[in-house]
Amino acid sequence: MRIAIAGGTGTVGRLVTREAERRGHDAVVLARSVGVDLVTGEGLAGALDGADAVIDTTSIGTLRAKDATAFFRAASGALLAAAAQAAVGHALLLSIVGIDRIPHGYYAGKLAQEEEHARSRVPVSLVRATQFHEFAGQVAAHARFGPVQLAPRARVQPIAADDVATHLVSLAEGEPQGRSRDVAGPREERLSEMVREWERHAGRRGPVWAIDLPSARMRGMRRGLALPGPDALVLGPRFSDWLRRQ
Repeated sequence: MRIAIAGGTGTVGRLVTREAERRGHDAVVLARSVGVDLVTGEGLAGALDGADAVIDTTSIGTLRAKDATAFFRAASGALLAAAAQAAVGHALLLSIVGIDRIPHGYYAGKLAQEEEHARSRVPVSLVRATQFHEFAGQVAAHARFGPVQLAPRARVQPIAADDVATHLVSLAEGEPQGRSRDVAGPREERLSEMVREWERHAGRRGPVWAIDLPSARMRGMRRGLALPGPDALVLGPRFSDWLRRQ
């Protein structure tokens, strides 16, 4: 197959690209670094020529609802319009578990992105995933102050990004499913303990203080609103097992 990966240089996109190539597919990266601008549509027509499927893993580094919504509507709108023009048979979107339950600016953008895919002329598969195991490192980096590491309390059921990428390629090889099953890791974890494990694995021995952050997003995560439902597809290793292999 010829599979186009929007955001193919990002955290998940590069893993999707690698997995698609490992299976013998022709993987086409859609990113500014290779001359494809999803917001303006520049380079999309040529990149999607002959594509059988397109996997949307795009992201943006903003927490503002207005900016996130504008980006995702523009990027996914341009991507799906170009995909329809190129007669692509399957568009897949990676989204996030709980975005319809937790107030958060970035999540508002992801919901807008889901809406773009839901009204697409291209048959779609939409899959929501829980936070990645890598989330612990991202949180740790933003909550480190000198020798002191803060560790926000939250309930999560994290999954390895590698397993999400493998699942997306498997879905791309099949028929469009509409709203697909959510995917999650095998066990609920405490985010504060994940951060602690991450820090010790990295060789840092300073104090790690568990705290309750007051943001709406973190309050929702402490309530378990980012956890998957009982019908979610469970994939991959537990966080501690994954971390030992890094």
